[in-house]
Amino acid sequence: MPDIDRSRAWLLTVDGAPQSYVDLNEPTHLEFEYARRLAHVLDLAADDGQPLHAVHLGGGALTLPRYLAATRPGSVQEVIEADRGLAELVAEELPLAPDSGIRTHHADARAWLEAAPDDSADVVVGDVFGGSRVPAHLTTLDYARQAERVLRPDGVYLANLADSAPFAFLRSQLATFQEVFEELLLIAEPAVLRGRRFGNAVLVAAHHELDAAALARRTAADVFPARVTDGEALRRFVGDARPVGEQDAVASPEPPGGAFSVG
Repeated sequence: MPDIDRSRAWLLTVDGAPQSYVDLNEPTHLEFEYARRLAHVLDLAADDGQPLHAVHLGGGALTLPRYLAATRPGSVQEVIEADRGLAELVAEELPLAPDSGIRTHHADARAWLEAAPDDSADVVVGDVFGGSRVPAHLTTLDYARQAERVLRPDGVYLANLADSAPFAFLRSQLATFQEVFEELLLIAEPAVLRGRRFGNAVLVAAHHELDAAALARRTAADVFPARVTDGEALRRFVGDARPVGEQDAVASPEPPGGAFSVG
C-alpha cells in the first residue's frame, strides 16, 4: 500500500497485519516505533559507520537491512524469509540496489540458523511473525542457544516481541534468553509495561555489558518514548518465569481485537 504523504514509501501488510514500512528514497526513515528501537540497538552495536555481519530472521520488506546498509555501508547481511512469495513480491516491487550487501534466503529461520557456522555474525535480529504471532519453534531454549552459537563473542541478539499483561509470553522469553546470555535488557513503552495495552517489546541479549543509559536516551527521545529495563528491575519483571522447552513452546499471543490490523 503506497503512503500518499511520502513519495516511494510503502506499507506491507500480511493477512491484514502491518509488517513493514519502507521509504525507498529515505531508508533511514523508520515509521514503526519498534523498528526505531531495533535500529537504536544496531546504532550502538559498533562504532559509527563500522560494517557489520548481520543475520535477519524474518525479512518482510527489508526495512532494517536497508537501514543498516545506509548507516553502515559495506555490511554483509543475510535475510532469512520463509515466505517465498512474499520475498519475490518485495524483490520485484521494492528492489534493492545491486551493491546493497543484502542476500535473501528462502528458508525456515530456525533451520537456517542451525546450519549457520559458529561465531559468524555480529548481530542476529529475530523479527519473525506468522501473521501477527511469533512462531512457537522460535521461542525455545534450544533456539536461544543456536542464536548464541552463531554470534561472535561481542555480538548482540535482538528480537521484536509482542504481549500484554500478565506477560506470560514476554516473561518466558526473557527467562529463556537469561539462561543463555550474561546481559539482558528490555525496551518497551511504559503503557505496555504497566499492562494498559497490548504492544511490542524489544529484547536485547549479549555476553558483554549493554549501554542501557545510551539506549534510554535514544528511546526517550522518540515520538512515542520507551523505557529501558535491565538489572534488578528486569529480574523482578521476569519473576518466577521459566525457560521454554521444546515441549512447552507456544506461539506469542494473538493481538486482541486486531490490535495491529489495518484497513
